[in-house]
Amino acid sequence: MRILVTNDDGIDSPGLHALAAMAVRQGHEVVVAAPAREASGAGTSLTGVEADGRIATETRPALFPGVPTFAVSASPAFIALMATRGAYGQEPDVVLSGINRGPNTGAAVLHSGTVGAAFTAVANGCRAMAVSLDVPFRAGAADSVEYWDTAAEVAGDLMPLLSDEYVLNVNVPNLHAGDLRGIRRATLAQFGTVQMVLLEQGHGYVRMSLEQSDHGAEPGSDDAWLLDGYVAVSPVRPAREAADIALPGLVDTAGEHVGG
Repeated sequence: MRILVTNDDGIDSPGLHALAAMAVRQGHEVVVAAPAREASGAGTSLTGVEADGRIATETRPALFPGVPTFAVSASPAFIALMATRGAYGQEPDVVLSGINRGPNTGAAVLHSGTVGAAFTAVANGCRAMAVSLDVPFRAGAADSVEYWDTAAEVAGDLMPLLSDEYVLNVNVPNLHAGDLRGIRRATLAQFGTVQMVLLEQGHGYVRMSLEQSDHGAEPGSDDAWLLDGYVAVSPVRPAREAADIALPGLVDTAGEHVGG
């Protein structure tokens, strides 16, 4: 398969490199195109740095032999969209997004640049997976060991489950592969482990921060399985019509009144 590997932590992220290395080991045709700078929280935004209508793109030395590598001044979703239009060679069959620094669980996936790239890929006919590792958001935490290869190995094992009907959202505990307790299908938690909080409000400004939530994990949710040492896997559809929702008094596409 032809695979685009992208992320929202930026082209120099160790998680991106581990994910690309896995795809290369599996024998796929791989291209790497990722934000030139961190783009966390970008969701599905289509933003980029333009000059005369051109998105700034730097060709980097290949991460691996034969793997074209691009640092793009654009959001992850925009990179995924451009890839489906042939911006980095032949259109990809699969988009692998990650490995994100920190979990992407619960309703917070709406804001994730990692998941946003995967949503955009599926909406444009690709199969896609978003992969996140439960490590501190900021690199260099005291005594921290980061098991990027564990998450990459899990992603490789889950490749056969990919579909163009949904994004496979995968959250991996920060453990050696041999210490994982297993893999579980998970519901999306109502909130998610990480929340945006207001730190300070002053004259003409506010200051926000991403913080770990102290709410209890909901049984069966991605948060709960992750905290218990399991890989949490959730299929999530990008934007679709809520066809099962009745809107009283409105006329449907057949010209008939629906919903009472």
